[in-house]
Amino acid sequence: MTEFWEENFIDKQEMWGLNPAKSTVLANDFFVANGVKDVLIPGIGYGRNAQVFRENGMTVTGIEISKTAIELARKHYGTEMTIYHGSVTDMPFNNKQYDGIFCYALIHLLDSNERQKLIQDCYNQLTENGFMVFTAITKEATNYGKGELISKDRYEFHKGVKIFYYDEESVKTEFEEFGLFEIIKVDENQPMLLIKSKKD
Repeated sequence: MTEFWEENFIDKQEMWGLNPAKSTVLANDFFVANGVKDVLIPGIGYGRNAQVFRENGMTVTGIEISKTAIELARKHYGTEMTIYHGSVTDMPFNNKQYDGIFCYALIHLLDSNERQKLIQDCYNQLTENGFMVFTAITKEATNYGKGELISKDRYEFHKGVKIFYYDEESVKTEFEEFGLFEIIKVDENQPMLLIKSKKD
């Protein structure tokens, strides 16, 4: 996975542009409304989804597997944002707790055990009454069912990228015990689910 993303960022650089994703804007509005101040973004990429939180007074910490992506983030957004270089599967990178965690289009790239560990690790790093917002691709995506079947609802369509396609039932299965309280459909370049949880 490291090699795949490193090659992609070297080759395609700012491949998604510099504007935040639609889900990020929704998460930002939600965080602002709930007074979130300190945000962790596992899989921060080159930082396009971090900037809107920072512009609204939040401190952002990132985790990113690709060194090139981190360099791009520094180029565009400066050096004051802490970004840990490594895989989200190796969380936690510090013992700090955050009142907001935003994880965009990452969880569906992991296998079942890695997904559970990521959710648990994020939940562990939430403050009491903190929120975590995940986005995940759904079975309504055009590539669902295409490529090599790896396991239930998980396919390898592009070499090196195995994707698990969610529906509301699988979201509930994986997130229910972690304070799940809302699932919203969001149409990005693919149909996604915006998953909100709260730590009580």
